[in-house]
Amino acid sequence: MAQPVDVSLSVNGAPQRRAVEPRLLLSDFLRQDLGLTGTHVGCEHGVCGACTVLLNGEAVRSCLVFAVQADGAEVTTVEGLDSGGELHPLQEAFRDAHGLQCGFCTPGILMSMVPFLRDHPDPDEPTIREALSGNLCRCTGYQNIIQSVALAAERMRERPSPGGA
Repeated sequence: MAQPVDVSLSVNGAPQRRAVEPRLLLSDFLRQDLGLTGTHVGCEHGVCGACTVLLNGEAVRSCLVFAVQADGAEVTTVEGLDSGGELHPLQEAFRDAHGLQCGFCTPGILMSMVPFLRDHPDPDEPTIREALSGNLCRCTGYQNIIQSVALAAERMRERPSPGGA
């Protein structure tokens, strides 16, 4: 067994310092060490997108990243998406447009769409479909998910958030 490695990172704005096994996946670190179970683990191969989190503002598959690779980074999980108890506009849109069913894929989709909407504030449907192609949902035909992302984009253009996330 390899010697534990100290990692220091910020998770949802809170500093974290832990000694971890070098091969511990970021998804397992978030779920097991920090209790942030909103990061779901589906395929464990980076295909389904359920484990998507933001690493320094960019969407990554946390099942493909070692916790030691996040040393010094800012990680945002779905638990950190709201702002002071207020839902993120994307979360509101998913609620209002019925963009979820069982909810297993939803955290990963939300975390994938946050940087997408930051970079594409006025996306059309084909662009949204392309952006969603890395997230698998077995419950829906994606139509309400697409409508939710479009609704969020519209609302975010009308009332931009100060932090941009």
